[in-house]
Amino acid sequence: MALEALLDLAAAGLLALEDYIAAHVLTCLVPAFLLAGAMVTFIDREVVLDQLGERANKVKSFSLAAASSFFLAACSCTVIPVSSGLYYSGAGIGVAFIVLWVAPAANILALTYTGGILGGWMAASRVIAALFMAFIVGSVMDLAFRGERPDAVAPGEPSGERANRRIFARRDLALILLILLSLLMPNYLVRSGPYLNKVLVWAAFTAAMAIYALKAISRDRLREWLSETWWFVRIITPLLLTGVFVVGVIGRLLPEDWIRGWLGGNGLSASFLATLIGSISYFATMTEAPFVDMLMRLGMGKGPALALLLTGPGLSLPNWLAIARVFGAKKALVYVPAIVALGTFVGWFWGNFIF
Repeated sequence: MALEALLDLAAAGLLALEDYIAAHVLTCLVPAFLLAGAMVTFIDREVVLDQLGERANKVKSFSLAAASSFFLAACSCTVIPVSSGLYYSGAGIGVAFIVLWVAPAANILALTYTGGILGGWMAASRVIAALFMAFIVGSVMDLAFRGERPDAVAPGEPSGERANRRIFARRDLALILLILLSLLMPNYLVRSGPYLNKVLVWAAFTAAMAIYALKAISRDRLREWLSETWWFVRIITPLLLTGVFVVGVIGRLLPEDWIRGWLGGNGLSASFLATLIGSISYFATMTEAPFVDMLMRLGMGKGPALALLLTGPGLSLPNWLAIARVFGAKKALVYVPAIVALGTFVGWFWGNFIF
């Protein structure tokens, strides 16, 4: 019996891994890794330091990071190469973690879907709560790790001269946009039907990107780009896949009836439990809304529902592991508890005073 139970758990982990690889690696992770490598290779580091780095105005840089993240339809794992690529291009730690949070927790695609299933008020609450959490987390990360990067205040050209420089050269910007389209368009253009349709959209934009890169970018720069991309692949992928397997095992162990019984009402414990479940489980972007809708029909309170809507796609066990690997264990140990605490507070507050 013990062997059968272990085999059952292993099968659950492998099934989760199979589903993830089949549905996310090609159309999500591959372009995300290419985008991360391109950002490190082609971004003008000094301009980034001025606009989004540690020495930039925090209100401006945090607002820019949060606003732009709404248009990046990414899950908690896909966004890691993007945010880390931005960080290693010179962006501040607060900015990088705002992108890491907002893109999966409140992107425009997931918000549209949430409004259609759960109503406009829940979608609006998700936006406001995600922004509130983003600015708090960005500030916490900035305060905790402000002095960690000596290059963040490295001397360079006078700021007046840098103001006339672009963050990308025009031909490099065109390549970045093509990579971004290969990441976003499969989700934006294909919202139902066979997964093959997403693959075809991805393949079309990827082919256009490859043709442009071969014609417009020098061979040395292409090699540098692919080298930076491979660094992200090598660092992130093993832990990401391990985390997905573990999530599959955990999903098999959790008793569904027990979860439903403890998520009713808008108490602090219900919000904490919803946040904890969301922060461990893996939700692909847009899958959280129908799951939360099902639990709400079974009696889950609106506050815990909002907490799960945010932390379900925003955090996951694979996400924890990859953050620790790419940004360092200390940053993961600050970021994850901060999100759990804020998610719990948001669920409790909205459930008792807003809804």
